[in-house]
Amino acid sequence: MAKKDNHGIEIIENAEELKKEFFKYENILEKNQKTLYIIGGVILAIVAGYFGYKYYSDTQEKEAQTAMYDAVFSFESDSLSKALKGQGGNEGLLAVADDYSGTKGGQLAGLYAGIALMNQNKFADAIPQLEKFSAGDQVLQAKAYSLIGDCYMETKKIEDAIKYYQKASEYKPNKFATPGYMMKLAGAYTESKNSKSAIEVYSELINKYPTVTEALLAKKYKSRLETEIGE
Repeated sequence: MAKKDNHGIEIIENAEELKKEFFKYENILEKNQKTLYIIGGVILAIVAGYFGYKYYSDTQEKEAQTAMYDAVFSFESDSLSKALKGQGGNEGLLAVADDYSGTKGGQLAGLYAGIALMNQNKFADAIPQLEKFSAGDQVLQAKAYSLIGDCYMETKKIEDAIKYYQKASEYKPNKFATPGYMMKLAGAYTESKNSKSAIEVYSELINKYPTVTEALLAKKYKSRLETEIGE
């Protein structure tokens, strides 16, 4: 069930409905990697409403959510510089993330800021922003780990990418998102010339999630690697 808050943002009150929305967009993202970060903002807009509702009674949370609104609107309009730095006296995502770092809203602002910086190809700058996000949420925490892994892959720090893809894969595993993170992990192992570890990840994916689409790809890549190393 969803409703509108005073600012006109749709709030999803049921956590399960929130997750369904996320995974609907997640499937789209996997098919079109180049739209990953921008469409990710649509997902986060839904989540921002959810967090705003859940923590609305807390003063700091309320202030953080209020401070984010203009920045989020700029983000969704692809005005990334305005979203990050603010405009017209309104704080940008970077300022909100710093000023309200101890709140859920501040952490969410850091996640938004990290994605905005990724869209500007500022991957090294995005990492510390993404690292500010910490939550027990099943969906977004693993996604944050995966995005950090993406940043490290873009900056050619493969071992660091492996570390974060591993975190994403192990965080509250589920059949909707975990297989995608495992595919990234195996790909990073392959990139680092560690074929045996990649094969192990593919095998685990196939065994644990045999009915998902990623399992078919895992079988293909696993077979290719086994042929390459003579197994």
